Amino acid sequence: MTTAEALVRHVVRPEFDIVRVHHVELLVPDLEASATFYVDLLGLVVTERTSDALYLRGWEEHHHHSLVLREAAEAGVGHVAFLVREDDDLDRLEVVLAARGDVTTWVDDERGQGRALRAQDSLGCPIEFFHSMDRVESQMQRFDLHRGAPVMRLDHVNFHVPRPEDAIPLWQELGFRCSEYISTEGPDERITGAWLHRKPNVHDVAFTAGRGPRLHHTGLWVAETVAVLRACDQLAAAGHSAAIERGPGRHGVSNAFFVYLRDPAGHRIELYTSDYYTGDPDQTPLRWSLDDPRCRTFWGTRAPDSWYEESSTLVGLDGKAVPIVDSTVDERSEIMV
Repeated sequence: MTTAEALVRHVVRPEFDIVRVHHVELLVPDLEASATFYVDLLGLVVTERTSDALYLRGWEEHHHHSLVLREAAEAGVGHVAFLVREDDDLDRLEVVLAARGDVTTWVDDERGQGRALRAQDSLGCPIEFFHSMDRVESQMQRFDLHRGAPVMRLDHVNFHVPRPEDAIPLWQELGFRCSEYISTEGPDERITGAWLHRKPNVHDVAFTAGRGPRLHHTGLWVAETVAVLRACDQLAAAGHSAAIERGPGRHGVSNAFFVYLRDPAGHRIELYTSDYYTGDPDQTPLRWSLDDPRCRTFWGTRAPDSWYEESSTLVGLDGKAVPIVDSTVDERSEIMV
């Protein structure tokens, strides 16, 4: 067993239960332009609007929000939030995070949400954990109202980090398991991407090699492959074809059918569907060789340079942009730098 394989196979069962990734707060300089993109074009549901924020959800979701658009002077990411099963899990999490040196604080000022533990891990990622949120009526079968793709729910997030090998054990400590990974060949094997999950599909959070830490993208789940194509047709017909950055296509990793979009603030959104079940306890991580052109796009199509180089700035608990550093591996060239 290689060092990389041993790393991704490691499983931890903590005394708290993180259910899944739940919502993302994106900071946007032009709230009206962002509202047009997410509501009018992609068709997300508006739960609530304030003077400086828009709280959105997908059509099947039954919580107050899964995406927050908050007006700010500069584009960035406020936090990525995870749902825990019991309120007491938050207190147990605080002990674990503090013991490993993460900065933590309690917050209770997010619309529709109960108390939450916000943290900044050693990677620099601003993350949040909470248990309770106001419930709303799911509109999964309101087919007469559906707009856009339609987007059904938030599925995952992907972070750019300089060394995915450093991120994996941090998240395994929180109970996440690896479903798939990409690594280089040879005696100095390096992991260039890892997909980790709590809910039983391919991932809740992924880490790919790149300048970071930054948020590479937010994944929004659609119910069928044709929904990805429908969204592209609708964007193009509305004069927004420039928002389509990569795809449509099918990933090798995850098997998902996808398209990547850029919103007016530059944040990357993935419309995502057709991955697979990962809930069996004997599921083992699937390795992809970096030499296999199918790992990123199953059809072999190369991703644009922007997909590897551009990501969203993270904002730390101090309100400042989290510093970023270069990656030690470039997936495109397979040359260590």
